Amino acid sequence: MSTICPPYAPFFGFAGVAAAMVFSTIGAAYGTAKSGIGITGLGTFRPELIMKSLIPVVMSGIIAVYGLVVAVLITGKIKPGNYSLFAGFIHLAAGIACGFTGMAAGYAIGIVGDACVRAYVYESRVFVTMILILIFAEVLGLYGYVN
Repeated sequence: MSTICPPYAPFFGFAGVAAAMVFSTIGAAYGTAKSGIGITGLGTFRPELIMKSLIPVVMSGIIAVYGLVVAVLITGKIKPGNYSLFAGFIHLAAGIACGFTGMAAGYAIGIVGDACVRAYVYESRVFVTMILILIFAEVLGLYGYVN
């Protein structure tokens, strides 16, 4: 046992794994639920547009995948007995960064998806605008993944 690799160092790495998974999944769940409410409202008036309006739900699911990939990458780096406290803190920060950006992206996708899907009922030209805004919201999660 050394001061560089204390036995509690993996705790911080696994806390980063949990942060990446939990927070990005919360964002994805919010985005899916909020967009789903808008799609349900759209389906009562124009059921032929439902399949085209599922794009926000799919993009929300991708946010959860970013968190899963980061969690798997961090877990692969954790080696018992040879894991420094510095690595634990780095992995904790990476997990928190990925999780919080995923949560922010999920919230943005949910709000934009709900509003744009409801507007799509009345004006079909809003579809391209919705896709562009959703792409910009998705990039928030991608920045945390690249981190």
